[in-house]
Amino acid sequence: MTKEHKVSLYRTRSCIWCHKTAELFKEKGIKFKEVWVDQDHKAAQEMIKKSGQMGVPVIEIDGQIIVGYDVEAFKKLLKFN
Repeated sequence: MTKEHKVSLYRTRSCIWCHKTAELFKEKGIKFKEVWVDQDHKAAQEMIKKSGQMGVPVIEIDGQIIVGYDVEAFKKLLKFN
């Protein structure tokens, strides 16, 4: 049985890399929570506090923060090919 990861994707509607990240996770069957920081000021502040970044995407996987579309980091933490 595979481990259920806790994954959050902090994103905006206009960010192409956010869209690519979401599509990759869907393709790999990764369940994730989408956090729309362009519509939720509190969520945006939370993202900045966690990542130190204002840019998106910011991905949190089991408490670890990844900034940007980093497929190798996703593979390492989520154990997919």
